[in-house]
Amino acid sequence: MMQSRFSIFLFIFVSSVIASDMALLGGVRDVPAYQNSDEVESLARFAVDEHNKKENVLLEFARVVKAKEQVVAGTMHHLTLEIVEAGKKKLYEAKVWVKPWLNFKELQEFKPASDGAPSITPSDLGCKKGEHESGWREVPGDDPEVQHVADHAVKTIQQRSNSLFPYELQEVVHANAEVTGEAAKYNMVLKLKRGDKEEKFKVEVHKNHQGVLHLNHMEQHHD
Repeated sequence: MMQSRFSIFLFIFVSSVIASDMALLGGVRDVPAYQNSDEVESLARFAVDEHNKKENVLLEFARVVKAKEQVVAGTMHHLTLEIVEAGKKKLYEAKVWVKPWLNFKELQEFKPASDGAPSITPSDLGCKKGEHESGWREVPGDDPEVQHVADHAVKTIQQRSNSLFPYELQEVVHANAEVTGEAAKYNMVLKLKRGDKEEKFKVEVHKNHQGVLHLNHMEQHHD
C-alpha cells in the first residue's frame, strides 16, 4: 500500500516537473546584450531583405531596438526593428524562425510595431533604470523617439497659437532626456518654420508611464 502511494506521488511529481520544463521551453525570453550580437543583427537584416523582396518595397535597416527569442522546433526570434521608410524612421516587428541543424531560416512575420511610436529606453541614454546617476542625458535629434516627441510639441504649439500658417519642424537643435521607470521628460530646442519665417522654441515635454505625451512648457528661444 505504501509502495503504491509512493509510486503515485512520484508519478505526479515527475509529471509536474516535465510540464514545468515544457512551459519554460515555450516561453519568450529577452536576448542578453543583443546590441552587440552579430547574429541578431544578421537576422534583422535578413528579415528586412526578405520583406523587401516579398512586398517589392525598399525599407532600410537602421538598428535592433529589442530582441527576444522563443524555443520551438528550433528558435523563433522576436525582433523590434528601427526602419527607415521613405526617409522617416519607424518601428517594425519581425519574427524569424531558425533551425540551425537543417540550415533553415524563414521570415514568419513582418509588420509595423503595435504601439506605432518609437520608444527611447534607459539604455539608449547610456543608463539603467534605478541608477541614481541616470539624470538628464543629451540625445540625438534624429532619434525616432525624439522626433516623435518633437512632432507632438509642434502640433500642440500650432493648436495653442491659432495661427493661419502651420508650423513645420525644421530641426531638433538640441535635446536632453531623462528616463524614470517607464516615464520620461524631454527638454528640446526646436527650429520651426511658419510661412517664410523661422522661429526657435524651447519646449519641455513629459511622457507618462502609459506613453501619453504632454507639452508642459514652451517659450520662444533666442540665440
